[in-house]
Amino acid sequence: MNGAQMLLAAPEFWVLAMACVIMLVDLFLSEERRGIIHMLAMLTLVFAGIITLRGDYLTAGVHSVTAFNGGFIRDSMGDVLKVFSFITLGLIYTYAKFYLRNFNMFRADFYTLSLFTLLGVMLLISANSLIMIYLGLELISLSVYALVAFNRESSRGPEAAMKYFVLGSMASGMLLYGMSMIYGATGSLGLVDIAAAIGVLGEHDILLIFGLVFVVVGIAFKFGVVPFHMWIPDVYEGAPVAVTLLISSLPKLAAFAMAFRFLQSGLGDLHMHWQGMLQVMALLSIIVGNLAAIMQTNIKRMLAYSTISHMGFVLLGLLPGTAFGFGASMYYVIVYALMSTAAFGMVIMLSARGIEAEQLEDFKGLNQRNPFYAAIMAIVMFSMAGVPPMVGFFAKWMVIKAAMDAGLLWLAITAVIFAVMGAFYYLRVIKYMYFDEPENEAAIVAPVDFGAALTLNGIMIIGLGIFSGSLIAICINSFATL
Repeated sequence: MNGAQMLLAAPEFWVLAMACVIMLVDLFLSEERRGIIHMLAMLTLVFAGIITLRGDYLTAGVHSVTAFNGGFIRDSMGDVLKVFSFITLGLIYTYAKFYLRNFNMFRADFYTLSLFTLLGVMLLISANSLIMIYLGLELISLSVYALVAFNRESSRGPEAAMKYFVLGSMASGMLLYGMSMIYGATGSLGLVDIAAAIGVLGEHDILLIFGLVFVVVGIAFKFGVVPFHMWIPDVYEGAPVAVTLLISSLPKLAAFAMAFRFLQSGLGDLHMHWQGMLQVMALLSIIVGNLAAIMQTNIKRMLAYSTISHMGFVLLGLLPGTAFGFGASMYYVIVYALMSTAAFGMVIMLSARGIEAEQLEDFKGLNQRNPFYAAIMAIVMFSMAGVPPMVGFFAKWMVIKAAMDAGLLWLAITAVIFAVMGAFYYLRVIKYMYFDEPENEAAIVAPVDFGAALTLNGIMIIGLGIFSGSLIAICINSFATL
């Protein structure tokens, strides 16, 4: 380890240091001064973004740079995902502060655990070895388990956390078992060395294929795709909305990076084997996610099944194994993180006086209570449904095109059909907001920073749709060497 290598991982060291600082500072703060914790967390994200963007010179003229014996990689894909991770978590903090204060849960635990989650996301994004992948994955998982049970006065939170812990432990065990098989077959932990060893062993080595199956199971669980989706509805519903907001967005960016590092960087020569498995999971996720969401009356469960459907669309982009396909999936997962953040932000805004706005009926007459916020929610719902010119339309179009490029026309047509069917439950929310009478006439009051963040979130969803070319180009160019 030397200074140059540590400089490559400077954003990670910064986030780690600030998470520890926030833990210590909280010991000396009174209840009334805990706003300082929020400010420190936001500054952590701002400077992490600056460090990441200024670190571009480290990879100037080269595709990627590795450090720590090849276990850590710094490349353009990683930097883009990290920057959007900071943006997403910044929005989450702004929304969560309002929620945590209203529900008497404004404690430093949320900020420290979420920063450790972010650190795990960053490590997973830059992982270039099996050890680094597992380290990042477990750091995310252990932090999120604690966050799900964050509300100590609720019985649903600990129950959801226990379900998540048991199923997550099983998935982690399967992933670790798959890693051990791959290590046994190749004799290496580095993804580059594994890829080279597979080239020698051939793509039909039985031990490698068995290891691949278990690895795909672990990836599928982290995405939350069928048939490894059972935890998502219960965890989304049982966790506090501020935690659901985090779970639904930030780890999805890491899941995409994990899938790319594993399936392309390490196991790219086994493409013909993992493509078939992803096809089945993508198809089932799009079908089950959309059909189950239609039947929901709880908006958290509806958005949970919506997540399953969206992650199925993300898998479509991975199928061809090309730069365009991976770029399309990366664009989709970034877009989804922004849409999910805005959707749960609206749920938080309608939650007040210790009661969460969990039911779809809570959105009745929102246009009469506040036309501006109703318009933002309508933008989010239209985008999730894939209505142009919202950003969700372009994301769906790109991954469907990637599936067609892979010669999977039948899968692309099925995805379009169920995307149209799925629009029903998004439009139902809009119907409640604009055509039903409000059940609660109370004025909607939100802090200035909350309203500003929600407005920015809505503008990004429209802006990244109308002016989608730049972000799409950045995502595709991140995989230019494939």
